[in-house]
Amino acid sequence: MQKIAFSLFARGTEIAARNGLILVDTKYEFGIDDKGEILLIDEIHTPNSSRYWMKETYESRLAEGKEPENIDKEFLRLWFREHCDPYKDKILPSAPDDLVIELSHRYIRLFEMITGKEFSVDGTHSVKDRLKKNLNAYLI
Repeated sequence: MQKIAFSLFARGTEIAARNGLILVDTKYEFGIDDKGEILLIDEIHTPNSSRYWMKETYESRLAEGKEPENIDKEFLRLWFREHCDPYKDKILPSAPDDLVIELSHRYIRLFEMITGKEFSVDGTHSVKDRLKKNLNAYLI
C-alpha cells in the first residue's frame, strides 16, 4: 500500500508541477476487494483531499517570510477553526457567502490549471442527471 501511495503522490506531483502547482500533501483512501486486491476508493488530488501551492510565487513568498500562495480550501478550514470547533460543535455556523464564492473560484481555477480545460457547466441537465451519466460511464 505504501508503494501505491508513493507512486500516486509522485504522479500527482508531476502533473501539478507541469501545471504551475506544488502538491503539498494529500490523502488516499484504500479498500480491499473480495479477491484481496487493493483498490483506490475515493477521489484523489482534488482540493478536497489535497493542498496546493502556486509554484510561480513560492520562492519569492518564502524569501519574504510569507506563507506560500495556496489554491485550496485551507482558508475556509481556518475560518471555521476561528469561529467554532468543527470537531465538537453539533451545529456549525454558515460560512459567509464571500468565502463560499472564493472557494468556488479556487476549485474552478485549480480544475482549469490541472486539466488545461475551461470549466463549464451543462445547464441543460440536472445535477442528478449529470452525476448518473458520469458515474454510469465508469461502471463495469
